[in-house]
Amino acid sequence: MKNEQIFYLSSSQRDEILQELGNLLKDKVSLQQTLQQEQEQTTAANEELFLELLDLFDTLEFLLDYLTENPEPNAQFLKRLPKTIEVVKKKLLLILERREVRAIDFQENKPDFTLCRVVDCEINNEIEEDMITKIVRKGFSLGDKILRPVEVITSKKED
Repeated sequence: MKNEQIFYLSSSQRDEILQELGNLLKDKVSLQQTLQQEQEQTTAANEELFLELLDLFDTLEFLLDYLTENPEPNAQFLKRLPKTIEVVKKKLLLILERREVRAIDFQENKPDFTLCRVVDCEINNEIEEDMITKIVRKGFSLGDKILRPVEVITSKKED
């Protein structure tokens, strides 16, 4: 026998090791079951999201198909188009809100750099420098995390 060591255990040590081994196996099975349940929940949540997005896809596809088939759409269609697009926008925001993604409601005149990113400046001598003149893109958060900051244009004085 090569480098074999023999360990002698008392019956209480043996029982303790077997007990610990049994506990570890129970923990392993429990963790596997928890992981399986979480994977099933994630799959179900993804399927729900995909179905909601497919609903939006269908609406957009209908609009595009109609415009392809009718290069000069009638006045009634054009009149309803902004409302239809607004409905798609609201549905998309609802999908995001269900997943705790919220639009950042930013009403300040001065940029808060924890919520905003300045993407451009424009000359405006009528207002104080570094004041927000336009919001270019809405920002969104997920809980306390900023997913996308509010993108703004600020004022600057003419040199």
